[in-house]
Amino acid sequence: MGGLFGVISKKRCITDLFYGTDYHSHLGTKKGGLSTCNQNGFFARSIHNINNSYFRSKFENDLHKFDGNSGIGVISDNDAQPIIFNSHLGKFAICTVGKINNIDALEKELISKGRNFTELSNGNTNPTELIAILITEKGSFKEGIEYAHSMIDGSCSFIILTTESIIACRDRYGRTPLIIGKNEYGYAVASESCSFFNLGYEEEYIIGPSEAVTIRQNGIEVLNKAKDRLKICSFMWIYYGYPTSSYENINVDDVRYSLGYKLGDTDDTEADVASAIPDSGTCMAIGYAAGKKIPYRGAIVKYTPTWPRSFTPSDQSIRDLVAKMKLIPNRSLLREKRVVFCDDSIVRGTQLKDNAKILMEYGAKEIHIRISCPPLLYPCKYLNFSSSRSSLELITRRYIQNIEGDNPDLSKYTDPTSVEYKNMVDHIKKELKLSSLRFNDMNSLVDAIGLKKECICTYCFDGDQ
Repeated sequence: MGGLFGVISKKRCITDLFYGTDYHSHLGTKKGGLSTCNQNGFFARSIHNINNSYFRSKFENDLHKFDGNSGIGVISDNDAQPIIFNSHLGKFAICTVGKINNIDALEKELISKGRNFTELSNGNTNPTELIAILITEKGSFKEGIEYAHSMIDGSCSFIILTTESIIACRDRYGRTPLIIGKNEYGYAVASESCSFFNLGYEEEYIIGPSEAVTIRQNGIEVLNKAKDRLKICSFMWIYYGYPTSSYENINVDDVRYSLGYKLGDTDDTEADVASAIPDSGTCMAIGYAAGKKIPYRGAIVKYTPTWPRSFTPSDQSIRDLVAKMKLIPNRSLLREKRVVFCDDSIVRGTQLKDNAKILMEYGAKEIHIRISCPPLLYPCKYLNFSSSRSSLELITRRYIQNIEGDNPDLSKYTDPTSVEYKNMVDHIKKELKLSSLRFNDMNSLVDAIGLKKECICTYCFDGDQ
């Protein structure tokens, strides 16, 4: 996915920019970047590969060169950014989060107009540069941002650093959050509100769908008004978001706890303890234990000093290795126990199958899995959730194709009361060699988040756009 952070202040901004960007490291694993602008209009920039290291360790030696009072930073799963651009709108730096499905068509159209692309990512057009070019097609940032939104099939939020301000713009339907914080020196803008607290910022303003705002040291001005339609990604609460963050004033930990509690309160399975597949299953497992009135214990513990999240590497063997090595089972809590493990979702199922096998070998009597969301049926086309390129990488879709062929009626598999749904879940349970498997349903997900269904993106569960 990726995360954005920007600062505009009455004092040198690099400390806040450095730590604020670092607080988005859970959102991406491939690239990190910083850019500042000083009082002379000079833009400084650093971009580093963070595949096998932490953001802070890569950027600590660069901090001396950032001497401005305003800057932007990004954690990215894809392209190298920020991009620094010189145009008829002036010099600016830009970084983005999202997914552009029609990037090839847009690239061809712009090249046919005589535009050029220089910032290639792995041999392909850099999406951030493409957004910058689309914006500069028009006579102002206001018009250019509106134009870029109108041309994109997918989702893109971005922040722009000019010589005088920061312009922050949320994607057309608000699938990714952008929040503005304020302190005595100025403002910050972030994807994750958890980045504000230790830096002394208080949440000031939630940017709306398609809205663009200009942020200066002394205030916020709306550049493009927010649209009415909100479709914020439900996975921000289920998986991506940090527990201390809030989106639309709804806390991540609260939602995960509620999702767990709902399952625990209605689950008649006999069990001794509840535990979590760390980290995003932890809040849910605590809620599940409370709902079911059984102890919560750390039957699996993540070795946090060195191992990052595991779903993002594109190579399956690397994903499997990371998934295995970062989680350490606690044998004394597993031996002869009926354990309920809570997790955020099942994508391919390979990691969970391996985990279940290891846990049984360590003496667990029964392994029950509870998932906070409904089954995933569609690969995300908005935020790059998982590196899946084909729907058949999803364990659900492999099963459905075996049953129905290439053109199934997926609606039957979104209804938890249907025979097709129950057979699918039973198949996954048997394939993963689990004692039992249950998912939360859509109504429970919507209730836990607290927004209307039409305000939440649930595409990956039911295809609703």
